[in-house]
Amino acid sequence: MENATTMGTNRTGFEMAGEQGEEALAYAKSNCVNAPPDNGDFTEMHRIAVEEADRIGSVPIPGTIKGMAKAGLAKLTGDKPEVLIDKLGERLAFERSGTRLYEALILKCRAAPREATDGLGGVDLARLEQIRDEEAGHFRLVSQAMLDLGADPTAVTPCADVAGVMSMGLVKAITDPRTTVPQSLQAILTAELVDNAGWELLIELAGELGHDDMAARFGDALRTEQEHLATVRDWLRAAVVAEAS
Repeated sequence: MENATTMGTNRTGFEMAGEQGEEALAYAKSNCVNAPPDNGDFTEMHRIAVEEADRIGSVPIPGTIKGMAKAGLAKLTGDKPEVLIDKLGERLAFERSGTRLYEALILKCRAAPREATDGLGGVDLARLEQIRDEEAGHFRLVSQAMLDLGADPTAVTPCADVAGVMSMGLVKAITDPRTTVPQSLQAILTAELVDNAGWELLIELAGELGHDDMAARFGDALRTEQEHLATVRDWLRAAVVAEAS
């Protein structure tokens, strides 16, 4: 597998189209540029679709007496425990995906030529495996936090559902056999940026709802995720600079 950017027979651009490109441009000018502006039909149709659409799932009712009691107590104090549970479900889904992303990157690095990892960023397989294991540990941490609240960590909450959909593109990018190690690092960097922001919000939310011990444990997880982010960013920077020079 090549891990370098090369010039080749890329035919996606206008300049490679020749006479056909000029014909396409002429057609666009005659049929699209002078088309009447949107008369509001599309906007109205979109508005109706949004109003009529169901939401993406719901936070499940606690299935245990312990969970019902904790949820009821929170309601009495004016809090909405379902918001925290929903965001915990989101973090759970993202940490699961993160573990799989790193596993996919490990497999790609093992399949790549030696120079792909040594010469393009010096990706350390042992460090990658450590990060993967830490992501899996964060999954278990959030799962236990949900159990402590009386929530079901096996249920897919609305935010968890959305997080899973968003992660699909990253998984596809890394598992595609055509993508290089640096390109896969770019996908991992995108995931880590989102992950760090997610932990920051979760810590703030847990603190606001009085779960100080939970917030402290999540603070430890955030510091670990910040290390992940710095490591991946350094690898990607080194890879790109090394390839360009």
